[in-house]
Amino acid sequence: MGIRLPAFRLVQDGKTLPPTTYTKTTRTGTQPATGVVDADAVLRRFSSGATIVLQGMHRFWGPLARFCRHLELALGHPVQANAYITPPGSQGLHPHEDEHDVFVLQSHGTKRWLVYERGDLPPSRPPVVEAELAPGDSLYIPRAFPHAAVTQEEASVHVTIGILAVTWRSVLREAVSLAERDPALAEPLPLRFARQPDVLRRTIQERLAELGDRVAKADPDAIGDRLRRRLLTTRQAVLPGQLRQLLELVNLTDASIVAWRDTAMVSMTATGDELSVLLGDRELRMPAWLEAAMEDIIGRDRFAVAELAAHLDEPGRRVLVHRLIVEGLLEVVG
Repeated sequence: MGIRLPAFRLVQDGKTLPPTTYTKTTRTGTQPATGVVDADAVLRRFSSGATIVLQGMHRFWGPLARFCRHLELALGHPVQANAYITPPGSQGLHPHEDEHDVFVLQSHGTKRWLVYERGDLPPSRPPVVEAELAPGDSLYIPRAFPHAAVTQEEASVHVTIGILAVTWRSVLREAVSLAERDPALAEPLPLRFARQPDVLRRTIQERLAELGDRVAKADPDAIGDRLRRRLLTTRQAVLPGQLRQLLELVNLTDASIVAWRDTAMVSMTATGDELSVLLGDRELRMPAWLEAAMEDIIGRDRFAVAELAAHLDEPGRRVLVHRLIVEGLLEVVG
């Protein structure tokens, strides 16, 4: 069927081109599919100077998915990747700034980059960085630094890695969210408030002071747990070869060698008689008495199933390893 919106777009001279000029409607079986790439139209636009933007490439290409996951594990913040294919001597986007830090990775051709001082948009001063990137080069651009790029004599392909950092604004939003549960905040403003600006100002000042006090007293553990859960239950699973792993589960024995997936995200918390295991894209719950076995497993790169004998009998350890393979934390390697 081909790639569909919004997984790609075309930009030229600083503007996103209307999708209707390079997409079409087709069918899959009896169902219509809109926003499908029109290859001929895209190639014509590319030949006339349009840049092809492949959005969210970390969702579609295995090597980039692994790269981004490893970066997420190293940084502890979400990461995304877009690819830009620009024809010779063209510019896709005019000087602009991003709301997050980015790493530019040049993979084909060359591209001349201009980075301006923070806040200098539209640019009024010389760039603070002017560099031509070749394949294998990278460039770090902090958030809010305006930048633009132009291809040289050949087409250019680069990948932009965006670091979608969780900021202190997120902490404030969570604190306010917890504080606004107070039923008093559901009370209406004073009668005829729009006609009494002095009364309104004084009332707002009092209520903001009360809200500020509630925010200051918000439970930091609750805020941290909400942020941690959001990060560790919304990331896409990276499970290359998982279908083969599932088909081979019938051959799992005590002698099987399993390894911890290097793309696995996991965080455990025991509460009462339950163990919560955050897997990156969802939450897994299991009995709390499995905590020691899980900690042992997480601390190993690879091991034989039989090595869990200190925690579980043979049927029990095979059931646990079987479940962790299904969930994508472990894989059979021998």
